[in-house]
Amino acid sequence: MQKLRTLALCLLLGLVPGLAVTSFAKSPAKAPRHAEETVMADQLMPRYLLQDHQGRAVMHSDFRGRLQLVTFGFTSCPDVCPTTLLAFKQILDGLGKKAELLQAIFISVDPERDTANMLREYTSAFDSRILGLRGSPELLQSATKSFNVRYEKVSEPGASPGVYTMDHSAGMFLLSSDGRFLVKFSHTASPQEISARILELMAADHSLTPKSRR
Repeated sequence: MQKLRTLALCLLLGLVPGLAVTSFAKSPAKAPRHAEETVMADQLMPRYLLQDHQGRAVMHSDFRGRLQLVTFGFTSCPDVCPTTLLAFKQILDGLGKKAELLQAIFISVDPERDTANMLREYTSAFDSRILGLRGSPELLQSATKSFNVRYEKVSEPGASPGVYTMDHSAGMFLLSSDGRFLVKFSHTASPQEISARILELMAADHSLTPKSRR
Protein backbone atom coordinates (compact mmCIF):
# COMPACT_ATOMS: atom_id res chain seq x y z
CA MET A 1 0.00 0.00 0.00
CA GLN A 2 3.05 2.28 -0.15
CA LYS A 3 2.02 3.13 -3.71
CA LEU A 4 -1.30 4.46 -2.39
CA ARG A 5 0.42 6.72 0.11
CA THR A 6 2.80 7.95 -2.59
CA LEU A 7 -0.16 8.70 -4.88
CA ALA A 8 -1.93 10.58 -2.10
CA LEU A 9 1.19 12.65 -1.44
CA CYS A 10 1.69 13.39 -5.13
CA LEU A 11 -1.92 14.51 -5.46
CA LEU A 12 -1.54 16.76 -2.44
CA LEU A 13 1.55 18.37 -3.93
CA GLY A 14 0.02 18.62 -7.40
CA LEU A 15 2.62 16.33 -8.95
CA VAL A 16 0.24 14.08 -10.88
CA PRO A 17 -0.42 15.56 -14.34
CA GLY A 18 -4.05 16.19 -15.20
CA LEU A 19 -5.33 15.95 -11.62
CA ALA A 20 -5.83 19.50 -10.43
CA VAL A 21 -6.08 20.03 -6.69
CA THR A 22 -7.31 23.22 -5.06
CA SER A 23 -5.82 24.21 -1.70
CA PHE A 24 -7.79 25.83 1.11
CA ALA A 25 -7.60 29.47 1.93
CA LYS A 26 -7.30 30.24 5.63
CA SER A 27 -10.86 31.61 5.72
CA PRO A 28 -13.10 29.86 3.16
CA ALA A 29 -15.26 32.25 1.19
CA LYS A 30 -18.96 31.70 0.77
CA ALA A 31 -19.44 28.82 -1.64
CA PRO A 32 -20.71 29.64 -5.14
CA ARG A 33 -23.71 27.52 -6.01
CA HIS A 34 -22.04 26.08 -9.12
CA ALA A 35 -20.35 23.66 -6.71
CA GLU A 36 -23.69 21.89 -6.46
CA GLU A 37 -25.42 19.62 -8.94
CA THR A 38 -29.13 19.97 -9.56
CA VAL A 39 -30.85 17.15 -7.69
CA MET A 40 -34.30 17.54 -6.15
CA ALA A 41 -34.33 16.51 -2.51
CA ASP A 42 -37.49 14.47 -2.98
CA GLN A 43 -35.83 12.41 -5.73
CA LEU A 44 -33.44 10.67 -3.34
CA MET A 45 -33.95 8.72 -0.13
CA PRO A 46 -30.40 7.60 0.77
CA ARG A 47 -30.31 4.25 2.53
CA TYR A 48 -27.55 1.70 2.99
CA LEU A 49 -26.66 -1.37 5.02
CA LEU A 50 -23.02 -2.27 4.44
CA GLN A 51 -19.88 -3.35 6.32
CA ASP A 52 -16.83 -1.51 7.56
CA HIS A 53 -13.24 -2.84 7.59
CA GLN A 54 -13.94 -4.82 10.76
CA GLY A 55 -16.95 -6.54 9.27
CA ARG A 56 -19.40 -4.56 11.40
CA ALA A 57 -22.76 -3.61 9.92
CA VAL A 58 -23.05 0.10 9.17
CA MET A 59 -26.31 1.85 8.33
CA HIS A 60 -27.23 5.35 7.22
CA SER A 61 -28.89 5.86 10.61
CA ASP A 62 -25.68 5.17 12.58
CA PHE A 63 -24.46 8.75 12.19
CA ARG A 64 -27.45 10.58 13.59
CA GLY A 65 -26.34 13.96 14.86
CA ARG A 66 -23.62 14.33 12.22
CA LEU A 67 -23.64 15.20 8.55
CA GLN A 68 -22.47 12.51 6.12
CA LEU A 69 -20.45 13.16 2.97
CA VAL A 70 -20.76 10.07 0.77
CA THR A 71 -19.10 9.10 -2.49
CA PHE A 72 -18.92 5.89 -4.52
CA GLY A 73 -15.86 4.42 -6.23
CA PHE A 74 -13.28 1.62 -6.20
CA THR A 75 -9.72 1.23 -5.00
CA SER A 76 -8.14 0.63 -8.42
CA CYS A 77 -9.78 3.73 -9.92
CA PRO A 78 -7.03 5.68 -11.74
CA ASP A 79 -8.31 9.24 -11.50
CA VAL A 80 -11.69 10.40 -10.17
CA CYS A 81 -11.67 8.33 -6.97
CA PRO A 82 -8.23 9.32 -5.64
CA THR A 83 -8.94 12.94 -6.54
CA THR A 84 -12.25 12.76 -4.65
CA LEU A 85 -10.66 11.20 -1.57
CA LEU A 86 -7.97 13.85 -1.55
CA ALA A 87 -10.79 16.41 -1.71
CA PHE A 88 -12.36 14.63 1.30
CA LYS A 89 -9.14 15.17 3.24
CA GLN A 90 -8.99 18.83 2.27
CA ILE A 91 -12.65 19.33 3.15
CA LEU A 92 -12.14 17.77 6.59
CA ASP A 93 -9.03 19.87 7.18
CA GLY A 94 -10.86 22.98 6.04
CA LEU A 95 -13.67 22.40 8.53
CA GLY A 96 -11.20 22.56 11.40
CA LYS A 97 -12.75 21.50 14.70
CA LYS A 98 -16.14 21.20 13.04
CA ALA A 99 -14.85 18.17 11.12
CA GLU A 100 -16.05 16.10 14.08
CA LEU A 101 -19.58 16.95 12.95
CA LEU A 102 -19.05 15.27 9.56
CA GLN A 103 -18.53 11.62 8.65
CA ALA A 104 -16.81 11.09 5.29
CA ILE A 105 -17.78 7.79 3.64
CA PHE A 106 -16.36 5.98 0.60
CA ILE A 107 -18.56 3.12 -0.69
CA SER A 108 -16.96 0.59 -3.01
CA VAL A 109 -18.79 -0.33 -6.22
CA ASP A 110 -16.31 -3.18 -6.76
CA PRO A 111 -16.96 -5.66 -3.91
CA GLU A 112 -15.49 -8.46 -6.02
CA ARG A 113 -11.99 -7.02 -5.67
CA ASP A 114 -12.19 -4.47 -2.86
CA THR A 115 -11.71 -6.46 0.32
CA ALA A 116 -12.31 -4.88 3.72
CA ASN A 117 -8.57 -4.62 4.36
CA MET A 118 -7.91 -3.04 0.95
CA LEU A 119 -10.60 -0.44 1.62
CA ARG A 120 -9.15 0.40 5.03
CA GLU A 121 -5.64 0.87 3.65
CA TYR A 122 -6.89 2.80 0.64
CA THR A 123 -8.95 5.32 2.60
CA SER A 124 -6.30 5.63 5.33
CA ALA A 125 -3.72 6.56 2.69
CA PHE A 126 -5.69 9.79 2.25
CA ASP A 127 -7.14 10.37 5.73
CA SER A 128 -7.91 8.03 8.62
CA ARG A 129 -11.20 9.85 9.18
CA ILE A 130 -12.62 8.50 5.90
CA LEU A 131 -14.72 5.38 6.44
CA GLY A 132 -14.63 2.74 3.70
CA LEU A 133 -17.71 0.54 3.28
CA ARG A 134 -18.48 -2.48 1.15
CA GLY A 135 -21.20 -5.09 0.87
CA SER A 136 -22.61 -7.96 -1.14
CA PRO A 137 -23.70 -7.23 -4.71
CA GLU A 138 -27.30 -7.21 -3.51
CA LEU A 139 -26.68 -4.74 -0.67
CA LEU A 140 -24.58 -2.56 -2.93
CA GLN A 141 -27.31 -2.49 -5.54
CA SER A 142 -29.84 -1.44 -2.92
CA ALA A 143 -27.57 1.36 -1.68
CA THR A 144 -26.71 2.73 -5.12
CA LYS A 145 -30.36 2.68 -6.14
CA SER A 146 -31.31 4.85 -3.17
CA PHE A 147 -28.63 7.39 -4.17
CA ASN A 148 -29.48 7.09 -7.87
CA VAL A 149 -25.88 6.05 -8.57
CA ARG A 150 -25.04 4.04 -11.67
CA TYR A 151 -22.13 1.59 -11.89
CA GLU A 152 -21.05 -1.01 -14.43
CA LYS A 153 -18.17 -3.43 -14.91
CA VAL A 154 -16.28 -2.69 -18.13
CA SER A 155 -13.93 -5.25 -19.73
CA GLU A 156 -11.88 -5.16 -22.91
CA PRO A 157 -12.82 -7.81 -25.51
CA GLY A 158 -10.96 -11.03 -24.75
CA ALA A 159 -9.77 -9.88 -21.31
CA SER A 160 -9.62 -12.43 -18.50
CA PRO A 161 -12.48 -12.26 -15.95
CA GLY A 162 -10.40 -10.47 -13.33
CA VAL A 163 -9.22 -7.73 -15.67
CA TYR A 164 -11.78 -4.95 -15.79
CA THR A 165 -12.56 -1.44 -14.63
CA MET A 166 -15.69 0.11 -13.17
CA ASP A 167 -17.72 2.87 -14.80
CA HIS A 168 -19.66 4.74 -12.10
CA SER A 169 -21.38 7.99 -11.21
CA ALA A 170 -19.14 10.62 -9.66
CA GLY A 171 -19.88 13.33 -7.12
CA MET A 172 -20.37 13.68 -3.37
CA PHE A 173 -23.66 13.43 -1.52
CA LEU A 174 -24.19 15.43 1.65
CA LEU A 175 -26.72 13.97 4.09
CA SER A 176 -28.29 15.79 7.01
CA SER A 177 -27.96 14.95 10.70
CA ASP A 178 -31.02 12.71 10.35
CA GLY A 179 -29.89 11.05 7.12
CA ARG A 180 -31.85 13.09 4.58
CA PHE A 181 -30.33 14.17 1.28
CA LEU A 182 -29.21 17.81 1.31
CA VAL A 183 -26.86 18.53 -1.58
CA LYS A 184 -24.90 16.76 -4.30
CA PHE A 185 -21.53 18.32 -5.05
CA SER A 186 -19.88 17.94 -8.44
CA HIS A 187 -16.62 16.00 -8.43
CA THR A 188 -15.08 19.01 -10.17
CA ALA A 189 -16.03 21.43 -7.38
CA SER A 190 -13.13 22.71 -5.33
CA PRO A 191 -12.77 21.55 -1.72
CA GLN A 192 -12.87 25.22 -0.70
CA GLU A 193 -16.32 25.63 -2.25
CA ILE A 194 -17.58 22.47 -0.63
CA SER A 195 -16.23 23.21 2.84
CA ALA A 196 -17.72 26.72 2.75
CA ARG A 197 -21.13 25.31 1.85
CA ILE A 198 -20.93 22.63 4.55
CA LEU A 199 -20.03 25.27 7.14
CA GLU A 200 -23.12 27.23 6.08
CA LEU A 201 -25.32 24.19 6.58
CA MET A 202 -23.70 23.31 9.89
CA ALA A 203 -24.37 26.83 11.19
CA ALA A 204 -28.05 26.40 10.36
CA ASP A 205 -28.40 22.95 11.96
CA HIS A 206 -28.58 23.11 15.75
CA SER A 207 -29.12 19.36 16.10
CA LEU A 208 -25.51 18.45 15.24
CA THR A 209 -23.72 16.52 17.97
CA PRO A 210 -20.16 15.13 17.78
CA LYS A 211 -19.95 11.43 18.57
CA SER A 212 -17.17 8.91 18.90
CA ARG A 213 -15.92 7.66 15.55
CA ARG A 214 -15.60 4.09 14.45
